[in-house]
Amino acid sequence: MKIGILSRNAKLYSTRRLIEACQERDHQVEVIDALRCYMNINSDKPSIHAKGQDLSGFDAIIPRIGASVTFYGCAVLRQFEMMGVFPVNESVAITRSRDKLRSLQLLSRKGVGMPITGFASKPDDIDDLLEMIGGAPVVIKLLEGTQGIGVVLAETRKAAESVIEAFLGLRANIMVQEYIKEAGGADIRCFVIGDKVIAAMKRQGAEGEFRSNLHRGGSASLVRITPEERRTAVLAAKVMGLRVAGVDLLRSQRGPLVMEVNSSPGLEGIEQATGKDIAGMIIQYIESTAKPQRTRTSGKG
Repeated sequence: MKIGILSRNAKLYSTRRLIEACQERDHQVEVIDALRCYMNINSDKPSIHAKGQDLSGFDAIIPRIGASVTFYGCAVLRQFEMMGVFPVNESVAITRSRDKLRSLQLLSRKGVGMPITGFASKPDDIDDLLEMIGGAPVVIKLLEGTQGIGVVLAETRKAAESVIEAFLGLRANIMVQEYIKEAGGADIRCFVIGDKVIAAMKRQGAEGEFRSNLHRGGSASLVRITPEERRTAVLAAKVMGLRVAGVDLLRSQRGPLVMEVNSSPGLEGIEQATGKDIAGMIIQYIESTAKPQRTRTSGKG
């Protein structure tokens, strides 16, 4: 098979491992920088070019699209879909999961457990907003934030009001969520491929840090998940429409709560914590699933 990896840097751990997995299974692989691509959009024969070369003939595309290039990256991926190339994750699903507010609304509609979440646009809504969530402490998140950036824990009502007023004063889009104290600064990353959780790790925040992101100094370890956590992770990925996803769960007194569904989950932490060949499993999934014109949305949306 000829497999393309949409990634801006071939030296990144996840991209490098996917290249190795393709080569080990005798597939032709090429890394494509989405921002260097340009497209011919027509009804007869849509095409994509980069550096003067026609990027046709691919059997499958693995999107590793960074949050900062979601719009253009998904446009390029959509063009591949229109050309009949099988995407591991479709452009519509990636766009859906990157919109934190929309993704939580979709999860809520399907009854997936999640922290109580508030959203407002005006400072005079703050009092009632905090009441709806259950009062302080609360977690305040920038909708556009990634890797724990733009996430603040406000331990008192006064602190929450000050932080929310500051963010809204800067015209930032924010969510306000209940703080799950019993999680103890830890979460669980479930790696979903198809309809199975193939690996899971516990991420523990550094001492004094409530964010568990590995980029913020957190540590990762192997964890055994419950059947309910497994079902929740698979359902969350399915609701987003993602075939490959990293689903972040919090363990709470009322069961597993979904924090986020990641469409481009990193491989380094999960492979090192579990010892599993996650990259190889992704390629195996492509081998068993990829067929021309297997895109559910066919580039629509």
